[in-house]
Amino acid sequence: MALPRAAAQPGAPAGPEQSGRQRLRASLWPPKLTRAQLVVALLLFVLGLGLAIQVRSTSESSALRGARQEDLVRILDELDGRTKRLEDEKQKLEEQRKELENSSDQAEEARKQTVEKERQLGILAGTVAAQGPGITLKVSDPKGQVQSDMLLDTIQELRAAGAEAIQVNGVRVVANSYFSDENGGVAIDGRKISQPYEFRVIGKPQDLEPALNIPGGVIQTLEKEQATATVTRSAKIVVDALRQAKQPDYARSSSS
Repeated sequence: MALPRAAAQPGAPAGPEQSGRQRLRASLWPPKLTRAQLVVALLLFVLGLGLAIQVRSTSESSALRGARQEDLVRILDELDGRTKRLEDEKQKLEEQRKELENSSDQAEEARKQTVEKERQLGILAGTVAAQGPGITLKVSDPKGQVQSDMLLDTIQELRAAGAEAIQVNGVRVVANSYFSDENGGVAIDGRKISQPYEFRVIGKPQDLEPALNIPGGVIQTLEKEQATATVTRSAKIVVDALRQAKQPDYARSSSS
């Protein structure tokens, strides 16, 4: 006796049977992401970004890994010295504020501070002479390879180390001074100077000299150009080259 066949439902089209690969593709695309999967993906992205930043920071600091122990100690000492100078400056400003608040004669105290501030600004502007502890840097360049940018880098390094007054071969160097190459030599503010270049620098010798001797710093750069540089510490450096005070053409005091 023959078994009855399942009767097809009327009206239902008989589609082709899907293969296993087609059913797998249909289950994977379009993707059905849950909220938990999105959160996990975001966390993985943030983790990857953090690892990339860490690797970049590590590579940037690799330049110091090859330095000698004494060089690293010198760099740390210089950083400590700069931090101490900033702390001392902060302490002085706080003391000035307290003096103004507690002085019985605030007008007289303000006048004294104004005179002292004027003297300090005169030193920075180069309109008054100055003296104090510091160093003398002499640069000899027999090959004529030292360019103006190297001398400017020396000035910048000394300022970063706390130099308060500088003159080079009788020319006072101030904030707006510029260095240029002229006729096979170097000029400061348009005034040509001849070698050997002598820097008179007022500041803390214990900070100024190490700043010039850091790895890859001023001394090593000059020596690569076959120049010689000698640094001498002194308890008294005289910076007596002066500049004329320049009157502004347009700026006027707002109190006048």
